[in-house]
Amino acid sequence: MSTSPVVEEHETPSPDTGGARADLRPEHIRDAVIRLAGNSQDGIQSAGAFLARLAGRSSQDVMTYMTIPSTISGGASIFQVRIGSGEVLSAGDEADFLVAFYQHSYDEHIHYLREGGVLLYDSDHVQPDPEEKRFVHVGVPITGLTIEALGGTAKDKGKNIFVLGLLAKIFHFDVEKLKKLIAERFGGKSEDVLNTALMAFQAGFAYPVGNVLTRLYHFEPVEASDRAQITMDGNQALAYGLIAAGVRYGAGYPITPWSSIMEILRAELPKYGGLFVQAEDELGAVSLALGMSYAGHLAITGSAGPGISLKTEAIGWASMAEIPLLVVNVQRGGPSTGLPTNVEQSDLYQAIFGGHGDSPRVVLAASTVEDCFYIALEAARIARKYSTPVFILSDTSLATRIEAFDEPDLAQLMENSAPDISPRDGEFKPYALDHLTHHAPPGSRMLGGKYPVVTGLEHDEMGHPTGSPKLHTAMTAKRRRKLQDLAAEIPVPEVHGDPEGDVLLVGWGSTYGPIHEAVNVARERGETLSAIHLRHIHPLPDGLEQIFSRFQRVLVVEMNDEGPYGYGQLASILRARYCDPKIRSLTKTDGLTFRVREILEGALQ
Repeated sequence: MSTSPVVEEHETPSPDTGGARADLRPEHIRDAVIRLAGNSQDGIQSAGAFLARLAGRSSQDVMTYMTIPSTISGGASIFQVRIGSGEVLSAGDEADFLVAFYQHSYDEHIHYLREGGVLLYDSDHVQPDPEEKRFVHVGVPITGLTIEALGGTAKDKGKNIFVLGLLAKIFHFDVEKLKKLIAERFGGKSEDVLNTALMAFQAGFAYPVGNVLTRLYHFEPVEASDRAQITMDGNQALAYGLIAAGVRYGAGYPITPWSSIMEILRAELPKYGGLFVQAEDELGAVSLALGMSYAGHLAITGSAGPGISLKTEAIGWASMAEIPLLVVNVQRGGPSTGLPTNVEQSDLYQAIFGGHGDSPRVVLAASTVEDCFYIALEAARIARKYSTPVFILSDTSLATRIEAFDEPDLAQLMENSAPDISPRDGEFKPYALDHLTHHAPPGSRMLGGKYPVVTGLEHDEMGHPTGSPKLHTAMTAKRRRKLQDLAAEIPVPEVHGDPEGDVLLVGWGSTYGPIHEAVNVARERGETLSAIHLRHIHPLPDGLEQIFSRFQRVLVVEMNDEGPYGYGQLASILRARYCDPKIRSLTKTDGLTFRVREILEGALQ
């Protein structure tokens, strides 16, 4: 079997990227995008995750993007990682390195490789277009070399780790740190599994790649942060944020892409004296969580869009009974089963309006993996203060994306709230019209001898059911005022870019990075573009209209359909709120995250 690499190099001019990207050809680089394209069975997500976690441990900024098939039997999959010595806001529009495991990987992803980039392909399976002269072609018999290194019984398992070794050599990654990561990943398995993984890595690293490329690449050195960095995906950040917020109880039911939050909470909450229950269905899960909150513990339940639909009736009970509850929706493509492993932001209407009657709830949206951690703290604060259900919106992109960020100061942030069962005085009325509702958990002594009731029926100030038109009007207004008071408390988002100008981009959720990078690229080109990002979606913060008034156009960027009237979901809400015709939409529904180029084309056309 020949192990000689197939190499073709073509010198091409460095493309004009507005200063946002670096040419790979110099020995020192600040930023590189590596896309691994193969099948989900090949473990490319694991290989990409190793690179991301290595960057985090090396004080470099990192962001990832992945797609996985929704079929049980697997299928085509990618993992894209962008590693930079400076701030990384998106996973990158184009790849600098494309690793193609199969012919379909090459055919479907070669157009993502930038001109002058490197195509590293498995020459056992891939035959590139011989007429293509825009890229550096590097053919390595990855499958054959992996089998040779591990023995015939391994078949083609381990190709991902072999490629990881190749990339470690090309980019001069820290080999010892990578080996440590591999040991952490496979340490819980048998020693044979770990040894096999290390053999595959070493075989890839030992391959004579120095003869393949004209030079190897070094990332520019990065000054270490004063605070240690951690690297994790959005679901992990959200789960640990909930723990830091003092949440100790919850219940859920498995569904993609929420399930890993549930699994983390099931494993971690007992360590803090808590409990997470996997219920028999979604209705059982939300009802269990409501019981936990009724008992005085702020509880968590969650799902994706289809599961939230099943929880709707019980969430309405929480609105009427004014029970604090956290509801996580990790959005995916819909409707129905839809695109269970792709990204959309199409559950905003469901979160705000998906209830019967006037059932107010608060809706927050996380913008980055780091924000997934901190938004849990904010959601818990609001739920406790206002005794209301609070939705936390994430999405598939955030759930699976890996980022590095400064380790939170847990000593300052950790909450450890316990039910307040101290005696209540004789004037205690949980639903008093003149103050916020705060319940007395079961077991609290009522010094006046009168015990309140908690019910989903309309009620008086003690919680006793009533059909009084006057009381229903008053209680509806009381529940509404909570949102109005919260709106006055929320800070107005900062403008990224010039405080006034031609176009203001408005985003929410995981569009944060591409929107901000689009603003940076436009400003480097001398064009006027600014942005704000909404974290509190319902209620909206007071004062947004003052920001809008300083721009000629307001373009709302979101991953949902423009609907029958030509406006996305947040854009429709903003137009209804402010009656401003200059609020327009830029939407997409292809199940993929926004590329910076798409935002610039939509904003500056």
